[in-house]
Amino acid sequence: MKAAWYEKNGEAKDVLILGELPTPQPGPGEVRVKVHVSGVNPSDVKSRRNRPIYAPKIIPHSDAGGVIDAVGAGVSSSRVGERVWTWNAQYQRPFGTAAQYVCLPEAQAVKLPDHVSFDGAACMGIPGLTAYEAVRRCGEIAGRTVLVIGAASSVGHYAVQMAALKGARVIGTVSSDAKAKHARAGGAVETINYKTENVAERVKALTGGRGADAIIDMDFSTTTDLVRDGALAPHGTVACFGSNKVEPPSIPFRLCLTTSLSLQFFLVYELTPAERANALTGLSGLLQSGKLTHAIGARFKLDEIVAAHQAVEQGQVMGNAVVDIA
Repeated sequence: MKAAWYEKNGEAKDVLILGELPTPQPGPGEVRVKVHVSGVNPSDVKSRRNRPIYAPKIIPHSDAGGVIDAVGAGVSSSRVGERVWTWNAQYQRPFGTAAQYVCLPEAQAVKLPDHVSFDGAACMGIPGLTAYEAVRRCGEIAGRTVLVIGAASSVGHYAVQMAALKGARVIGTVSSDAKAKHARAGGAVETINYKTENVAERVKALTGGRGADAIIDMDFSTTTDLVRDGALAPHGTVACFGSNKVEPPSIPFRLCLTTSLSLQFFLVYELTPAERANALTGLSGLLQSGKLTHAIGARFKLDEIVAAHQAVEQGQVMGNAVVDIA
């Protein structure tokens, strides 16, 4: 099969290899997916750059949309021909979705509604599930204000939509007019350009001085400043799934205690079985409803995978980046 892989960490142009590898066969409890579209996420490029290499070859990417074409022992043959989306395909496993075929446990290939494109499918495993879990952790948000950090990002765009669908008033941070338009198209009623505006002051101005009831956060290293400066209302929640820096946060304990703030951290790869089941059921329902918009910001062919990784690393993509495989 045609595939892309790397054997060492480094820059995309230096380590990504395109070539032929043996077509994998599904083991017990596994399905083989013929990949149509592979999603490229920031975590994929971070893994390639500096995360430990644990196999001779690593085929990157965890997300994909495709069709099951073979099953292993213990899996019903009725799944052959099923359109699916994948999750955690390359998490703690060497062979991901940047290839014509991927084998993985059958639970990690989720049935895709007929009306949803493979493009949309390739955005579900990391962006979709992360957004769903982040919104869930904000609690009851109908009629309340939710601030989405990075509202035009792949995760942010889904979080904006999901929060709005739950009845929240969504404010999104962006870095350009184009991204503001993108965030508003997803359901944000207000946007704040974090490059030209004081985010905390704008949030307070938009909420009568109270602050947002919840913050969906992709960069805890900067959101700590927003919380300290009053952008989060008393009894508010921060649902955080990332940080550009890892030094200790600087939210004063007294502020957290006296305003009863809740800090919720999670890694989408490591949800509990109950959290995972809930997210898969909820996300499948949203897909079936047709209420989600999938924003494909850039698409590439498999032999352009270096350019795909570079575009994601450089923050050039508004929405999701995908690689056409089939």
